[in-house]
Amino acid sequence: MAFGTKTNERPGTRAQVRYSRMSATKAREVLDLVRGKHVAEADSILRFSERDSAIVIRKCLASAVANAQANDEQDPDALYVSACYADEGPTLKRWRPRARGRATRIRKRTCHITVIVSRMDADALRHWQEQQARVTPAAAGRARRRGGATADRRARVAKSRAAQTDAEPRDADVDETAEVPGEPTEETIEAVEDVAAETEAESEVDATAEVSGEPTEATIEEAEMEADAQSGEATDAQSDEEEEK
Repeated sequence: MAFGTKTNERPGTRAQVRYSRMSATKAREVLDLVRGKHVAEADSILRFSERDSAIVIRKCLASAVANAQANDEQDPDALYVSACYADEGPTLKRWRPRARGRATRIRKRTCHITVIVSRMDADALRHWQEQQARVTPAAAGRARRRGGATADRRARVAKSRAAQTDAEPRDADVDETAEVPGEPTEETIEAVEDVAAETEAESEVDATAEVSGEPTEATIEEAEMEADAQSGEATDAQSDEEEEK
């Protein structure tokens, strides 16, 4: 790129965020971190950055990569951030009341963020691929070790569960003829029936005894005859007394 090239004439695929509500100075501090980086590395840097401007810049970078892939048919794995800059936008003026009736100006800055991605040359691309090839086996080894530890833990858990299952009695081993507590058996049913029969017999005897104590027709006739005899005797005695008089 020749010196003095205008920003709108720089080669590559671009994406722009206009009127972003932040100052250009804050955006430039983050753009300096990703300039000249591979798009994957730049995205990782922006992802873990603690500045709020990194969120907007990361979206702009993703848009630039998508434009290069869709419009220019570029391979996303061969792109890098060839240029990125932030231009000042219009400033919003606001006022804040101060002491003695005065007022001070509040300047709300805006900026235009531009990210340009281009294809890496053959040497740089080969160097990047070799670097990733060296990093990938180490990462694979770490993942393999983590996976081995996870597999060992799973094996231990499965073994402990199998031991618990063996310790618990199975349904087939349980005696089907065992009596379930709380449920009536044949013996208890027979005992209850016997007690009920005895109770009914006692109640019938009591009823008969009560009936036998009631007056019958013979006893009623005897009582009437005794009453008539007594009344006749009383009448004879009264007539004798009248005769004596």
